[in-house]
Amino acid sequence: MSSSQKNKKDSQLHKVRHSLSHLLATAILEKYPNTKLGIGPVIENGFYYDFDFALPFSQDELASIETRMRELIKENFAFTKKSVTYAQAKKIFAKNKYKLELIEELKKKKSPLSIYETARGAGKKKEIAFVDLCSGPHVKNTKEIPQDAFALTHIAGAYWRGDEKNKMLTRIYGIAFETKKELDEFREMIKEAERRDHRKLGKELDLFHIDDTVGLGLPLWHPKGALLWRIIEDFWYREHVKNGYELVRTPHIGNRALWETSGHWGFYNKSMYPPIEVGQTLEERQERKKAEHSEEYLLKPMNCPFHVQIYKNGIRSYRDLPYRWAECGTVYRFEKKGELSGLTRVRGFTQDDAHIICRKDQVEEELKRVIDFILFIYRSFGFPPETVHVYLSLRDPKDKKKYAGNDAGWKFSENVLRKVAKEKKLNFKEEVGEAAFYGPKLDFKIKDALGREWQCSTLQFDFNLPERFDMSFVNDKGRDERPFMLHRALFGSYERFIGLLIEHYAGAFPAWLSPAQVVVLPVSEKFVGYAEKVITSLSAEGIRVSLGKTDETLGKRIREAELQKIPYIIVVGEKEEKSGSVSVRKRGKKETETERLDVFAKALAKEIS
Repeated sequence: MSSSQKNKKDSQLHKVRHSLSHLLATAILEKYPNTKLGIGPVIENGFYYDFDFALPFSQDELASIETRMRELIKENFAFTKKSVTYAQAKKIFAKNKYKLELIEELKKKKSPLSIYETARGAGKKKEIAFVDLCSGPHVKNTKEIPQDAFALTHIAGAYWRGDEKNKMLTRIYGIAFETKKELDEFREMIKEAERRDHRKLGKELDLFHIDDTVGLGLPLWHPKGALLWRIIEDFWYREHVKNGYELVRTPHIGNRALWETSGHWGFYNKSMYPPIEVGQTLEERQERKKAEHSEEYLLKPMNCPFHVQIYKNGIRSYRDLPYRWAECGTVYRFEKKGELSGLTRVRGFTQDDAHIICRKDQVEEELKRVIDFILFIYRSFGFPPETVHVYLSLRDPKDKKKYAGNDAGWKFSENVLRKVAKEKKLNFKEEVGEAAFYGPKLDFKIKDALGREWQCSTLQFDFNLPERFDMSFVNDKGRDERPFMLHRALFGSYERFIGLLIEHYAGAFPAWLSPAQVVVLPVSEKFVGYAEKVITSLSAEGIRVSLGKTDETLGKRIREAELQKIPYIIVVGEKEEKSGSVSVRKRGKKETETERLDVFAKALAKEIS
């Protein structure tokens, strides 16, 4: 445990949250005595506890449980820690299979055991209300817990130990803070997050949907959503060409041998789909015919092995390096059904991928170039440097079986990333055990308008694939030399990044990014001709503009355009037609300004360029 983690665990708020999880369990057992307990840890902003209820439990019952917790706080319960032997622990929790499983696991690890008693009174009058297998820490007495700064929020299903082969338990979530003011602010933030939810806005703005018939985790992009994607992708291609990248394209599937060589077959198999047999047609399979010649292909989880094969399709010289090859490539990774979530957790997604193949003396400069590019991309989409946090993901030296490569390679690559991160003055933390199987990486997370962190860019150092694929170039002495390979994605994936943008801007995209920039509303059918003239003039300036309906009242049409969060609403009638002007309402403003059509068109074209 790092010093920062320890300090957080020892904080008063952490103790309060942990103690509340025990009070939650106490209240549940009072009302539902046949319930079996799972675990009840502290999490970000609060706590939860997993229960195996003998009878059904519903969300409606949370209010009464929360009330009982407040009553328990007033009873001044003390929390006492006691060390116990494995035999004593088994006796205490003899009727709870979940606790017994944990005890056996701790016994194998030779970890010390302790329990926490929650009790009122002292001495002979001491009355124990609750006992849990726990290492703590907790408050000394419930007097330390603010009664008005916590709340139970919701219930959810959760497999025991996160394994879908185990029983589904009922998880009760709670939030807790130091003051009621902080609790109220957090609740308001949650409401705002719900209003900004990209799944909700994706439907309201007609951007995308996910269809069970097509498949879970496979988004379908509607015209406006596809246009938003294209706007972002055009920007991406334009800036990559400016930054010295060349574009490549690769297939969606690859031969099994490719993935065995790369190491994905063994190191990444938990995230990959089973092989596809390519030796017969569907019809032949349905008729149970035996394939004469069978090949196995896999849906690609990554693009890198394909880029390696492009590199190997010729003799490479030190003079030609570095190669910077970029691709918006769709990849497929297995995600459990219960973990899928809108655009942020999908089964098929498009990485804005690139691989830089370079000499050892070029590594540091290329890393710095990528870091600058990442920060430029963030600024361009409205995320200044202070919203960016970086994590240096390192190998876990205690579990080397999870990683490919040798100690020397890992030491060199980790040191280089650390050195570059310091020289670029990145705000970074080190995380042991979070490296990719083939090398360390820098993960970039950005905070949105609500202060939530999103994982986006990643910059990975790979010395393993060049070795596995026997990559080489002819050095300045005429000998073969092994190159280094950098993996990087700037958005991370288009799906996740678009989900982030929808929530960050609450669907109200900046004009340059908005799929619909202007809607023209004629006052009546009589002025459709002038409205079309306005559209022609704006379109000539590269502005995305459409004609609004005329079969509703003007007020209703304006309201509809506002709900669609269109940056500019133009209304035209007799006055505008006679003067060659437009009445413009900018998003978020109630007042309307009248401008000459040519002046408005030029000004908006400049704004979105």
